[in-house]
Amino acid sequence: MHQGPDASRILLTGWFTFRDGEATAGDVLALRRVEDVLRRAGLPYDVAWSPGFRPDALHLEQVVPERYGQLVFVCGPLHGPQIERLHHRFAHCLRIAVGTSVIDPDAAAVTGFHHVIARDAPGARPGPDLAARAPALPARPVVGVVLTHGQHEYAGARRHDLVARELTAWLHGKDCARLELETRLDSRDWRLCATPAQLESVLARLDLVVTDRLHGMVLALRTGTPALAVDPVAGGAKVSAQARACGWPALVPAERLEVTELDRWWRWCLAAGRVAARQVCEEFAAGAARDGADALLRALRPLRAD
Repeated sequence: MHQGPDASRILLTGWFTFRDGEATAGDVLALRRVEDVLRRAGLPYDVAWSPGFRPDALHLEQVVPERYGQLVFVCGPLHGPQIERLHHRFAHCLRIAVGTSVIDPDAAAVTGFHHVIARDAPGARPGPDLAARAPALPARPVVGVVLTHGQHEYAGARRHDLVARELTAWLHGKDCARLELETRLDSRDWRLCATPAQLESVLARLDLVVTDRLHGMVLALRTGTPALAVDPVAGGAKVSAQARACGWPALVPAERLEVTELDRWWRWCLAAGRVAARQVCEEFAAGAARDGADALLRALRPLRAD
């Protein structure tokens, strides 16, 4: 944070600033757009973040108002006591709202600003949201997460809760887009897929699936998407057996659920694993390996002969 008074220094705020506010992707991208404009203009600024979202950043409670000459509020609705308190605390500052929604032009949260550059307001022509022109971001892996907390038939060998806890903690530290998925189908619940085709359409668009379910792995490979599979049963059970049957190497036993092991297979799945998954997908489609349905026909032949 700037250490001395500077009339030109700007404090950037928004709903991402308040302890009881929230940081949305749109708000943060709008902030990035404003930051980009200020950097290009050579204007000094700081950003005040909610401690719940960015615990290691500058927080509003730590800000010394006298060190700033200007306050900018970015995005979101101009409404509520949090914004009104900003006007009182930074009364000496030039206060500007940009890319915001004005609901009531006469509200104290609105009239407290010297300038309101609204994206929408009563009687005014709307302008593009700031997020639309935020600097482009590099793509991140899109990862489907398919976990189970059931399978109580494995009794004392179950490590499902431990596996789910460790996997989700590890995934939390990965710079990726996570999508929680279910293999369970339900035609009544809009949050779940109703048909296998719907689920496969999602899996086919992912970069990676992380799963401790047999069908999480098989369905991912069926669409050519690499799967990082974890067997949640001590000693190995059906997930390990199916990985061997598919010739799929990215398998971590519950006993070796370590960050280094997970990271190793993560890197493999996002590189060489892409090609390997497509090869398994092609083998499935070609019927390269005989399965139980083939054996069923042989078992039924005596009955058919009768």
